[in-house]
Amino acid sequence: MKHKHADLIHAWADGAQIQSRNSINEDWKDNRLPVWANDTMYRIKPEPKPDVVIRFYLESNPLVGHRFSEAYTDNDLVNKNNCIKCTFDGESKKLKTVEVI
Repeated sequence: MKHKHADLIHAWADGAQIQSRNSINEDWKDNRLPVWANDTMYRIKPEPKPDVVIRFYLESNPLVGHRFSEAYTDNDLVNKNNCIKCTFDGESKKLKTVEVI
């Protein structure tokens, strides 16, 4: 009979980083030396999600006033003033930095 965690044990032996959690601890924790207990859940540590960068430029419109519009390409920023770059954390989606560009 195949061990419950056989696939993960093989991945760990090949160098994969393993995380574990049990019914008491809801957070996944890095596990450098797993014991492969039956009452513990294991997984290969997921790759971190990259940060998301969004650039905006200030537009002036006589009907709607001033507003920031998203710049989808570098051409959208040509000859524009008051441009900003917002960086959001890839994991939490929270705003990390705002820069004037």
